[in-house]
Amino acid sequence: MAANGQPASANGAARAARRPASNGVTSCASASNNGVSDARSDNSARAPKSDTFSSRRNWFERTAYAALDLGTNNCRLLIAKAGGDDFTVVDAFSRVVRLGEGLTSTGRMSDEAMDRAVEALSVCAEKLKKRNVVLARSVATEACRQAVNGAQFIERVKRETGIHLDIISPKEEARLAVMGCHALLEEGDGPALIFDIGGGSTELVLVSTDGVVPEIVDWVSVPWGVVSLTESERQDADDADSLASTYKAMRDKVSASFAEFGARLPKTGGDYRLLGTSGTVTTLASVYLKLPSYDRRAVDGLHLPTEKMREISRELARRSVKGRAEFPTIGHERADLVVAGCAILESIFDIWPGERLGVADRGIREGILRALMASDANRRNRRN
Repeated sequence: MAANGQPASANGAARAARRPASNGVTSCASASNNGVSDARSDNSARAPKSDTFSSRRNWFERTAYAALDLGTNNCRLLIAKAGGDDFTVVDAFSRVVRLGEGLTSTGRMSDEAMDRAVEALSVCAEKLKKRNVVLARSVATEACRQAVNGAQFIERVKRETGIHLDIISPKEEARLAVMGCHALLEEGDGPALIFDIGGGSTELVLVSTDGVVPEIVDWVSVPWGVVSLTESERQDADDADSLASTYKAMRDKVSASFAEFGARLPKTGGDYRLLGTSGTVTTLASVYLKLPSYDRRAVDGLHLPTEKMREISRELARRSVKGRAEFPTIGHERADLVVAGCAILESIFDIWPGERLGVADRGIREGILRALMASDANRRNRRN
């Protein structure tokens, strides 16, 4: 079955996938066709043809779908049910696993990092069973793409948790991120830039919003994320000069990697709309709001002045790790990585000078869910 990220809705079903999914689409419970996990019971597969459309639709809306994203820094799971033109989340899980820790210098994922990831994925596997998920897709990104032991790790995960991870390409990663968050783009003229600052890479996607679903005009993936950039520019001291030097080196490195893509961008960008989906933008947004603790409802869909985001980025870059951890929504868990995200964010502002930044606490997982739901709805419509 296809999984192309079209909107999951009664109308969106008609625009569902037109190409087969890759063999890596994941399974959480049983063998699958073409790699898409399908845990439906034989009874549901032999539903009588006399069933009304209403009963089939009700069954569809009770069906649970899952999307799992194992990144360089985080392991995230989302389980949802279809509902009208959107979906309802019934369970979620997120844990910092730092799978790519040390990868920049060694080229390998460490045993400790893999152990952390497998432990988190075991929690995800239990949730998938508990929620009776019938369709799931689990993806892995930059750390598994780069590591020389990536394939062995995928086999270990399958053996120990039953989860089949699909190592997706940077292009697929960018496409899923766009499908998951594009609804938060502000209205405006000209193309928009959607970006995803990950742990091991950053994807920039230029989209046209002339149609119902954004069309990807151009894109790039660079191997700098918050983990890889932090590890490539180690900070030796906490004095002002050292902090400034480290931040400048990060900015220079990222700017150089964006240069070719930046030269391709239109020079008259209309409204220069910007939308970011990553821990960096959600964290900085929570700092801007002075939240005592992270609140997705306050952050997701927010639009902030980019100049304020630059100010916050530079303030964090001037602080030591201990000083950054004083912000309650950064804490010790993110304090050492957040400045690399700030350097990447400022470099994005340099090549696409929008006045406002859209903030999305959604992305790859939501894109996967919409694709799965649309594909399933389309398959059911063909049967009818």
